[in-house]
Amino acid sequence: MPPMNTTQKTPDPAVPVQNQHSFDGLGIAPMILDILDKMQFKHPTPIQHQALPPAIEGKDLIGIAQTGTGKTLAFAIPMVQRLAAMKGKGLIMVPTRELAAQVEETLHKFTPKFNMRTALLIGGASMHMQVQAIRRLPRIIVATPGRLLDHMEQRTIMLNDVNCLVLDEADRMFDMGFEPQIRQVLKVIPKDRQTMLFSATMPPKIMQLASTYLQLPAYVEIAKPGTTSDLVTQELYIVAKENKNGLLVKLLETSRGSVLVFSRTKIGAVKIARSLQQAGIHAAQIHSDRTLGQRREALDGFKTGRHRVLVATDIAARGIDVTAIELVVNYDLPDDLDNYVHRIGRTGRAGHHGRAVTFAMPDQYMEVARIEKLVNAQLAVVEHPDVPSAKFPDRSGPSGSRMNPRSRGFSGGRGGFGGGGRRGGFGGGGRSFGPRSGGRR
Repeated sequence: MPPMNTTQKTPDPAVPVQNQHSFDGLGIAPMILDILDKMQFKHPTPIQHQALPPAIEGKDLIGIAQTGTGKTLAFAIPMVQRLAAMKGKGLIMVPTRELAAQVEETLHKFTPKFNMRTALLIGGASMHMQVQAIRRLPRIIVATPGRLLDHMEQRTIMLNDVNCLVLDEADRMFDMGFEPQIRQVLKVIPKDRQTMLFSATMPPKIMQLASTYLQLPAYVEIAKPGTTSDLVTQELYIVAKENKNGLLVKLLETSRGSVLVFSRTKIGAVKIARSLQQAGIHAAQIHSDRTLGQRREALDGFKTGRHRVLVATDIAARGIDVTAIELVVNYDLPDDLDNYVHRIGRTGRAGHHGRAVTFAMPDQYMEVARIEKLVNAQLAVVEHPDVPSAKFPDRSGPSGSRMNPRSRGFSGGRGGFGGGGRRGGFGGGGRSFGPRSGGRR
């Protein structure tokens, strides 16, 4: 692995660095600074403050940060500024349609001033319309891997002039099976380019990809994997399956703001949304069985307040960037427990306080224990006076330790990279990216 530049880690991923840093002095062009000022963006978030200088210098970059940390501006600003000064185009690859649309929306805050066109290449949308957009010679392409490969195979797009590449939420793209498509794209774009890779975690496959395709990358890590914002209050309700709907309705009666509800399955999302609508609560649903138009309507309605509640699956929820979500409800525990951090990261954004509520059934005590180990904290158990509560069984492990999430033995350590968690990674069994000092990654 080539040597890597390192920068100091920052503990709080969600709160802007108030009264300490501004966007001045980071190398940002005056025209972009003026746009930021008009958008009322005064203070960069930690990922922006640390990633912008090396990225603007044209260096390859690895950024480790959770959702809601301001990653999009951290790569959008350097890309627009780079393309304004040279020929070629930029390519941004993201895992889902919603995230792609969100990234393009952010780019549109800057690109008109530089007379740059963008093209959005995502599944579920018209190939013909996308071909027309490509023929207008966009300077920046935002794409999901599958649809980009479709265009490459049909030879409707050429990537031989890409000089700036962004892989956003790389770990999620790999989890969704897009590794072959990503590697095919990397084979055809010029080697002489800037590459910025952003990921919430750094599993071995991503490490290997970075080692192969990035040149002396700057490394920025904002909070360790599994880190949650201090602005988010986490609560746990132990509840039988048949009482979940009633509990959700009761919680919504006392929560006035926007609410994001996570379902494990598409069918579950449909059922939850219908039950809320029957209770007189305006709820929309977003999952992979919905058309692109339906998903956009649901997200737009949620942003504008037309729909107070949005019910989503994990995959569809990528790209939901709504600042003032008051409450996140984990109606079902996620299949991949790492998604717990992604889910609750949808609230408590941009300095706002948030609340995350998790429903767990009595037989899910081990899953809760793993979540607590991942976030290195115990979830506060709460009971609702109007809904019957349940309890976790009192069981003992083979060595006599209580196999219960309330037991210190299960929630005292950290999962993820650093300790004896579910992954290898930097500090555990995986390869280290850079030189170590005092146990730091």
